Amino acid sequence: MKYCIARFNPETRSTEMTLLATLIVLPVVIGLYAYLGYPLLLKLVAAIRNQSNPSTADFPWPLITITVPCYNEEKSIHATLEALLRVEYPADRRQIVVISDASSDGTDDIVRAFADRGVELLRLEQRRGKSAAENAAGTVARGEIIVNTDATIRILPEALKELVRAFADPTVGVASGRDVSVESITESVDSHATGESGYVGYEMNIRELETRVYSIVGASGCFYGIRSSLYNSAFPESLSRDFASALMAVEHGYRAVSVNGAVCLVPQTKSLQSEFRRKIRTMARGLQTLWFKRQLLNPFKHGLFAWMLFSHKLCRWLVYPALPIAAIALIIASVHSRSWAIVLAVAILGTLTGAAGMRAESKGTPRLVRLAGFALASNLAGMLAWAQVLRNRRMAVWEPTRR
Repeated sequence: MKYCIARFNPETRSTEMTLLATLIVLPVVIGLYAYLGYPLLLKLVAAIRNQSNPSTADFPWPLITITVPCYNEEKSIHATLEALLRVEYPADRRQIVVISDASSDGTDDIVRAFADRGVELLRLEQRRGKSAAENAAGTVARGEIIVNTDATIRILPEALKELVRAFADPTVGVASGRDVSVESITESVDSHATGESGYVGYEMNIRELETRVYSIVGASGCFYGIRSSLYNSAFPESLSRDFASALMAVEHGYRAVSVNGAVCLVPQTKSLQSEFRRKIRTMARGLQTLWFKRQLLNPFKHGLFAWMLFSHKLCRWLVYPALPIAAIALIIASVHSRSWAIVLAVAILGTLTGAAGMRAESKGTPRLVRLAGFALASNLAGMLAWAQVLRNRRMAVWEPTRR
């Protein structure tokens, strides 16, 4: 009886509703800070400490190794290699290595046909994943700079020199290209943006600000370069090397920078379902990589970079485990409050719209529905990624996203 009286005490009810409201708005607050507050703070800090760029007029082109890890890419590898061979860079200062992750189609034969043009094939007899393929590449790389790229993207002709030129600055350990998301690799860079391409552009702008402040917190897996002295050929195969490369650079006293002129075209995924699977894999590996390098979150040791890493990566990822808690709190609150009941109704409508957007395959689907689908897919992928990490499930072997 005493419990029941306390349960309906106005003060107790007020405290409970305050707690529920806090849980409901928590993912919104975290998300607003990560996606709006952090960029605004970056702009303020960048205005105070803008990194200067050294002169590159007399920069001698170093020997570089371009690595292309792939698995069953017979449909794209020929065009990719032709494009790489046309990229502006001295041919005698360039090594191209294709790492076939035990491909079972015609990929290897296509690559071998380029042997007389200087392309090397390194085949792994057992399929082990992208990081394992990149580890293997490190054992045969001769370059001072190792440039990692993908089999399905296109590097613009002048982009490679722009990327490598960043290493004229002795403080730079990693240089990342600027991704431009397009419907196809033959599409204009100024193509109509979608949910995915709009997000990619936003991310590239954040990296530009981080470069001006100090260092980016993760490189583009599609196109980035790293000093060979930092390249770890024993890197854990289940982790994300592109994310970790920036972290390793800072660990060794270097910076990681984003290079606006180093543009690569990244074809959008063929369906939201395949993008959904890619996001789960990418976020799970990212979370595991951050845990592996968690000492970089120590503000007493890494100061400004610790704040940037916390804000850019961890805050974004913390939104996802907060979402199911917020949903439960919203359902409970809606029973006692008409206002929260309206919010719940709007949330259900938005979820249903997103579900329709996830199932839609037609380009004629309304833009709002497609954006809702992209948002729902991203949130679901984030929650599933956390579930995989908490179950300690490793994702070393890849299934490349077909673009």
